[in-house]
Amino acid sequence: MILPVLTGLTIFFGTIFGLAWPIASRLPFTPAEKLCASGLLSLLLIYLFAFGVYTLGMPMVALWGLPVIALVGLFTGCRSLAFTLLDPDARTLLVGQLLVASWCTCWLFFIVSYSGGGWVGDWFEHWERTRFFLERWQHEMKFIGTYALPARPPLANLVTGAFLAVTRVSFAHFQLVTSLLNCLAFLPAALLVRRFGGGRAAVAVLALLLMVNPSFVENTTFAWTKLLTVFFILSGLYFFLRTLDHDRPQLAGPLCAAALAGGILTHYSAVPFVLLLAVSWAVVHRRRWRETVLPALIGALLLATWFGWSLAIYGPHTTFFSNSTVTSWDPQNNHQLLVTALNLRDTLVPHFLRTFDTSLIAQRSPWGWWRDWFFQLYQVNLLFIFGSVGWLVLGVELARGWWHRRTGVNRWFWPLFAGGGILLGIAAPSGRDHWGLSHICLQTILVLGLTFLAAHWSRLRSPWRFALILGAMVDLVLGIALQFGVQSYALDLWLLPRRDPVDILTSYNKSALHNLGDKIRDHLSFFPDDFTLKPALVLGLLAALLMLAVVRVRTPLPKQ
Repeated sequence: MILPVLTGLTIFFGTIFGLAWPIASRLPFTPAEKLCASGLLSLLLIYLFAFGVYTLGMPMVALWGLPVIALVGLFTGCRSLAFTLLDPDARTLLVGQLLVASWCTCWLFFIVSYSGGGWVGDWFEHWERTRFFLERWQHEMKFIGTYALPARPPLANLVTGAFLAVTRVSFAHFQLVTSLLNCLAFLPAALLVRRFGGGRAAVAVLALLLMVNPSFVENTTFAWTKLLTVFFILSGLYFFLRTLDHDRPQLAGPLCAAALAGGILTHYSAVPFVLLLAVSWAVVHRRRWRETVLPALIGALLLATWFGWSLAIYGPHTTFFSNSTVTSWDPQNNHQLLVTALNLRDTLVPHFLRTFDTSLIAQRSPWGWWRDWFFQLYQVNLLFIFGSVGWLVLGVELARGWWHRRTGVNRWFWPLFAGGGILLGIAAPSGRDHWGLSHICLQTILVLGLTFLAAHWSRLRSPWRFALILGAMVDLVLGIALQFGVQSYALDLWLLPRRDPVDILTSYNKSALHNLGDKIRDHLSFFPDDFTLKPALVLGLLAALLMLAVVRVRTPLPKQ
């Protein structure tokens, strides 16, 4: 049953890198930048094509045109692609992308039902939204019985639906495509590693750091759109930084705008970072206003495809005021400021240092309780999303780097982008959350922080490296292995093999039971239900991938 997975991987990467390759290969960028630009443009083209098929009432079989066009693009551009793959930087980036994607795909074999803290319902909502476009449901549809279509932007759902239309419309395939899309966050992060002064070896370090980071792995395998949004934001960030170079490519600005628009069309958590980059653009390009016209036009046209259609179908109120951030906003400004301040405190201070109602993770399962205890640490706390030791090493390196880079744009841009992103990202979800809010809008900060760590790996002193490695091992066990051991019910089967199945299922918290109920009610087959593979074999594959990632870090690369 592994053949359908390999087929899905081939179609996915062939389309992502092939669809826009005839365009990307002609851009005035380095080979590695062309690969990222190809992925960016391909995603936008898939979105536009799929949205056009839906709005024009065309048969969904038309979506087969996407992989066919991609195949033609790869064939006609095979020479330029071969030249690109001969470039060491491009090859390192591509190998790292495939390694991260394979690692996360293997973890999908251990998700019998979603669970973890209070994460509930979002995966089912995105599954419904994808089917909305594929099956042309009524516009009045309320997703998970609550949200109108404009409450969430559609890019990820349309792109996922386009891939399902050419493979199979099943939840298992939906999980695979969603995970692969989320893994694309590695591409611009790898470019930023080089931007931050790291060599090709640092790109390999980045792949390993992402693979052992609980927040990243869980956000790639949980069927939602946060990390795909990160792909667009970091792509926009990278091409914005390219506009600051003396040899800046003329098309860096338009690509930046296209990426940022794609981020907003994927998840509204992109808005704070888009605003911060827009302010930065206005500051650094204030004397070159003509360079702003084309990027602004491209971004506006892309956003108009969704907002224009939504305004025509749903009207302004539903289009702009149906998102949960808006609906839960407290009209009393002073009270909302207090909510934001408390959320900031609770996102920064780990839950084990505070006293509050922890009934969210109350359950009879001992390993379920410990899993949720660590889950609520690794996923929602701003420090521990970088790892149990990673946050400390990152803080030390940031402090050291600040004293050496206090000139030019670096003096104000990074505090504005990172600091402002954290504040706005915590303020954006207007409801009160006593556990923390890093998982909603701060995934960009997570990947950016790990990127900075990877770029500075060669400069770390041996004690810090050892501490980071030791912390990563702890994170792998307590944040990833424990998480998927519970999601697969493997711990129950191994430790209590004669226990009643109903007793096992009901021993977890209410959120886990809700997710399981959604699966049973809609007769959904999850990834391990459709793609059967012996757990021992999957664990062997994971061990091999981890060893390969470690070997790539330890193997000296040619001078760069």
